[in-house]
Amino acid sequence: MSVLFKNGTVVTTTGRTRADVYAESGTIKAIGSRLDRKAQEVVDCKGKYILPGVIDPHTHLAMPFMGTYSQDDFETGTVAAACGGVTCLIDFDLQMKGESMAEAIERQKGIAGKACIDYAFHLAVMDPRPEVIAEVKQACRDYGTPSFKIFMVYDFRVDDGTMIRLLEETKKHGGLVQVHAENFYIIQHMNAVLAAEKKLAPYFHAVSRPNIAEEEAVYRASKMVEMTGSRIYIVHLSSREALWKIKKARDRGLEIYAETCPQYLTLDERRYEEAGWGGAKYVMSPPLRCPDSIEELWQGLRDGDVHTLGTDHCPFNFKGQKDMFGKEDYKKIPNGAPGIETMLMLLHTEGVVKGRISLERLVDVLSTTTARLFGLADKGAVAVGKDADIVVFDPKRKFTISQRKLHQNVDYTPWEGLEVTGTPEVVYSRGKRVAEWAGDQMKFVGEAGRGKFVKRVPLAAF
Repeated sequence: MSVLFKNGTVVTTTGRTRADVYAESGTIKAIGSRLDRKAQEVVDCKGKYILPGVIDPHTHLAMPFMGTYSQDDFETGTVAAACGGVTCLIDFDLQMKGESMAEAIERQKGIAGKACIDYAFHLAVMDPRPEVIAEVKQACRDYGTPSFKIFMVYDFRVDDGTMIRLLEETKKHGGLVQVHAENFYIIQHMNAVLAAEKKLAPYFHAVSRPNIAEEEAVYRASKMVEMTGSRIYIVHLSSREALWKIKKARDRGLEIYAETCPQYLTLDERRYEEAGWGGAKYVMSPPLRCPDSIEELWQGLRDGDVHTLGTDHCPFNFKGQKDMFGKEDYKKIPNGAPGIETMLMLLHTEGVVKGRISLERLVDVLSTTTARLFGLADKGAVAVGKDADIVVFDPKRKFTISQRKLHQNVDYTPWEGLEVTGTPEVVYSRGKRVAEWAGDQMKFVGEAGRGKFVKRVPLAAF
């Protein structure tokens, strides 16, 4: 299969060029002005951007949680992803008790068989036995999964000793430790205080997880990096105070990377006051923050202190799942929200159109840096030799977000009714058209099961 993208504006991290792009057998073969190549398919991109496909480094598809599962499986979730311009995702593979890393990966591959776009896994280390930590070398070098998530909160949190051992081991073999940074004991204390005061509505989910809980955990994790000389990646950064700790650590030369999510850039804690128990839609961890944190995160994204964007896509139906344990206690609401289909549109509208970030920076945080940090060697840029993961993007088209016109397998979107400027026109995964604009919404035209597991390469060892 060959495709010629004509008359578009190719966007990279460093600039924009009017050019054609020729792809064959799933790979970009040539980029240039007025390419004279015969192709089976020709796409007129006049007035459009030619962007690298978005890489979502943070998803939870078919994830077991609180007696249920996140609503999107690998088929429905990747259909939604493709319609939003996401051409590769990295899902969290939660290690089960007693499993080796190899067993966890093979189990998750079986679950992911109907994926419509390419995918990879982060191993979430839930049972850190010595033999599991010793498996880090194989995971980095042989399994193609050189990233490892740990939690500083929840019943399955790791202690500081385990974090140190993982940091030391990944340092040797080019791995990257990802940290969910919240202080367990601060949250535990706040839960008890709020329960005694009978403050259990969804709004108090945010109160129970104050900024300082994230700030302290980020600081503590940074000290572990300082001690070991290793590196970490903070997932779903949400607060200005935690960002300040990251900036100070990086100023001291520590290798700390940060990811934030569209919800922390566009929604604030007032959403928890939505009528009719509507605040439950936004129960996620960390919670939504104040408007001041939103502006600080945008500045961090613009200045390079926040390096990537991920969705933390973990959808639960508002009716039937969010309320499955009743409406009397915020602690019983399944944590998570949808977002995989709307990330590109939101970042373009709230970031590029409003002048908060450049178009080149959008490409960097949604594709290029994500590919570099997570070892996706063939993805992340419109460049010769890379996979033909391409989004032809219409920067002027208006679209009002409505769950009715999205493809996520859930009954709401946090951005219902928001008008965005800029949507995908057509999306290609390894040179194959998987989604296209059809009338007043995107349409999936790909194939279930075509997505493949991508073995990632490790970062340079120290």
